[in-house]
Amino acid sequence: MHGWLLITPAFVMLSAFAFIPSISSLWTSLFSRGTRRNPSEFVGLENYQTLFGDPTFWLVAKNNLFYAGVTIPASIIFALIMALWANSKIPARSFVRTAYFTPTVLPMIAAANLWLFFYTPSFGILNQIGSLFGMDSVNWLGEPETALWAVCMVTIWKEAGFFMIFYLAALQTIPPDLKEAADIEGASRWTYTRRIVLPLLMPTTLFILVNAMINSVKLIDHLFILTKGGPSDSTKLILYYIWENAFAYFDRPSAAAMTVMVLLLLGVMAAIQFTFLDRRAHYR
Repeated sequence: MHGWLLITPAFVMLSAFAFIPSISSLWTSLFSRGTRRNPSEFVGLENYQTLFGDPTFWLVAKNNLFYAGVTIPASIIFALIMALWANSKIPARSFVRTAYFTPTVLPMIAAANLWLFFYTPSFGILNQIGSLFGMDSVNWLGEPETALWAVCMVTIWKEAGFFMIFYLAALQTIPPDLKEAADIEGASRWTYTRRIVLPLLMPTTLFILVNAMINSVKLIDHLFILTKGGPSDSTKLILYYIWENAFAYFDRPSAAAMTVMVLLLLGVMAAIQFTFLDRRAHYR
């Protein structure tokens, strides 16, 4: 009884905001789109079949795969580099840590507006800098070839500082005796980092990897400010497409079907990560 009482608050919160909405989405995805004249009917897996035949869905899935493939490794690598530097004995170390963490405390809407000023054609900071070197003005958010890269840059800039905090906390738990022993053995800084620091950071890396994977399908706030999914759906991501179907087109069953697919995909990927990578991370 004591154990059940301890988990009750977490169970109530998870039920209200995770379990019940997930079951509701699954149930909604099995019905047709209803109107006042034509109420929704049970159609089974028809919404999923329609979804697989939708070319826009596959374009959005491709965009999200590219978005995740760029933002996840880049955010982790930059976070690790920043943490290693912020943890070393450098002048103004507190200022460096604060500077790295500052983008994290900004709301994504504010960050998107800031980068919108950077990306403005002709007058943006990036184009102003490029003009100093004789480069032509680029419409970063208006060209399909550059728009998704521009969105990825905003995410990397926003997420790297957040992940750095976890790496920095993990680095401070590494016993200094290991560094002293490595120095006595004549190990270089690169050897110490590769052989000792990185293996000890694997549990933290696994935790960050799971969070980065979730964020790759969760962060869409900046799309409303920067591109609204354009141009030509080149920056439309899966969660934005779900929102668009549910609240712009009022097609809740299709949105629910996509939601269920995202949940299943995230669950499978998390299970794989914790099953195979967790053993390597904790040396089992």
